[in-house]
Amino acid sequence: MTSDSKIFVGLRSTRKKPAPQQESRGPKCQWDGCDKSGTLRAPVGRDGEGLYLVFCTEHVREYNKGYNFSPNLSDPVIARYQREAAEGSRPTEGTGAPKATEIPLPSTEPSGSAKAINARKRAALRQVAAADLQRRKLKVLEAKAFETLGLSPDATPEEIRRRYKQSLKMHHPDANDGDRNSEDKLRASIDAHKILKLNGFC
Repeated sequence: MTSDSKIFVGLRSTRKKPAPQQESRGPKCQWDGCDKSGTLRAPVGRDGEGLYLVFCTEHVREYNKGYNFSPNLSDPVIARYQREAAEGSRPTEGTGAPKATEIPLPSTEPSGSAKAINARKRAALRQVAAADLQRRKLKVLEAKAFETLGLSPDATPEEIRRRYKQSLKMHHPDANDGDRNSEDKLRASIDAHKILKLNGFC
């Protein structure tokens, strides 16, 4: 079947032919001697706030290279304006610290990491707590525990631990061939150490 067949006679296409594209021309570039369309705006200058010139891409670059917002001002005046603008254009008054009348002493705070400083603080708190324990009157069981281990009430935690370990080695059944008297002393030493530990002596 060909396009000149009787079936196709009188039939017309319902599609509209595209209109020839009209060149969308905006405002003309305002650069002297340029016929291109100007699509980019550039500010006029100091006395023309809100007014713009229209240039093409090539000429807006040229315009921006030589653009100066305030052509009548000299370089020192512009530098002063920039300095004042950075400071807020207001005079500032100093808030200097008063001069020291005496030579400052070196800092007594130990330097170091936060971990080391916290460890020192915890050690100091433990020493204060131990001193408080020694100052207060001992309870009956605490006094008996010190007596069992053969220590004075002002013994340090290290001395208590050392004496406890010595007592364990001395009264252990393996060291005394299963002697019953030695086992009783071993139990007494363990109980004494528990009492002292529960009450914060070691």
